[in-house]
Amino acid sequence: MSFNIALSGIAASKKDLDVTANNIANVNTIGFKESRAEFADVYASSLFTNSKTKAGDGATTAQVAQQFHQGSLSFTNNALDLAITGPGFFVTSDGLDSKDLTFTRAGAFKLNNENFIVDSKGNYLQTYPVNTDGTSAAINLTSTNGIQIPETAGVPVMSSEVTMSANLPANATAKDLSLFDHTDPTTYNHSTSITIYDSLGESHVQTSYFVKDVSAPNQWAQFTAVDGIKVDVASAASPTAATAGTGHVGALINFDTSGIYQPPAAPASPDIVLEALGTPGAGVYPTGADGTQAVTIKLDEPTQFSSGFEVTSLEQNGLTVGRLTGVEIGPDGLVKATYSNGSAEPLGRVAMARFRNEQGLTQIGNTSWKASQDSGEPLPGEGDSGTFGTINSAALEQANVDLTTELVDLITAQRNFQANSRALEVNQTLSQTILQIR
Repeated sequence: MSFNIALSGIAASKKDLDVTANNIANVNTIGFKESRAEFADVYASSLFTNSKTKAGDGATTAQVAQQFHQGSLSFTNNALDLAITGPGFFVTSDGLDSKDLTFTRAGAFKLNNENFIVDSKGNYLQTYPVNTDGTSAAINLTSTNGIQIPETAGVPVMSSEVTMSANLPANATAKDLSLFDHTDPTTYNHSTSITIYDSLGESHVQTSYFVKDVSAPNQWAQFTAVDGIKVDVASAASPTAATAGTGHVGALINFDTSGIYQPPAAPASPDIVLEALGTPGAGVYPTGADGTQAVTIKLDEPTQFSSGFEVTSLEQNGLTVGRLTGVEIGPDGLVKATYSNGSAEPLGRVAMARFRNEQGLTQIGNTSWKASQDSGEPLPGEGDSGTFGTINSAALEQANVDLTTELVDLITAQRNFQANSRALEVNQTLSQTILQIR
């Protein structure tokens, strides 16, 4: 019996050596989780066995349990390298139409030949679909799919609104509005320009001209031209119109004696609505762009103080054609494609999952696991939400192996192996002595 006990001890020590060696071998494996050999004693007895004198029957391996505590982060220059700080797993699939899901902490992702994000084995990173505002359209693992980085250019957006704020100097020389001609700088006081875009992404220069009205001390007129072609105020709801002798229609801007902007009384709107840029008379767009495009100028609290002309704010909401400049992944897993025109398009949100019993997961290699009855069903979620950890872009989670501890465990396992081998040797000596009795 002592022979079998010693053999079980040798087997247990060998298992401990194997587990420790595997931990050491994977100390540089991204996303690796160390294992721990857990042992139990063997004790067998019958109804008539005296348990007080029973020695036991050796040792056995109860479980090789993986330890899912956090590994340290290593930062990289690749935005597709992902690491999770906290609980959760990335979700991958072996095909675009497959729902055979695997789970991993190894976030060394890259693009394949079709621009899908995959791991080193070609498994597709799974993402939740998102709405145009970046919110998740659904958070369940049946709705996930692979994510493809687009190669197309960013879609242009035609300008529809210009927001402007400026100080118009109170001491400016007043001029006769009827003499205004945008081609003659002597007929206006100041001007400023901004680039706007048509429906095809073509740029155009919109210029605003300001004329201090000689007929009223605190009144200015604003006229507009696009690409040097006059564009009139079109909406009856705009501020009171001002017409020059050239037929150019602008809008009046009024201030009080303190230089504070006085918007027109209702029902008139403080916004200056211009005529469509493709209409006869304007004719700015003869190139096939949307001729119905009309730009609204929003006056954002202009002032008339006794200081120089100063434009404090000038923005527009159009975008030209853009090329893909990068991919950004936020802490919540939102994947965005950014374009050279300043636009950003949400593509999806990295799917995450967690389990009630992580140690019940089934190992399949490649630092990946599958769900099992022991682990329970995967619980879907998104990064930086609830009990799920934060996703770090341009970072990788290193193995959670403590090399110093493993080397100490290696020495301990070796000593245990030697001790059990000695017990086996002594047992053999005793058996030999008995056989030599005559």
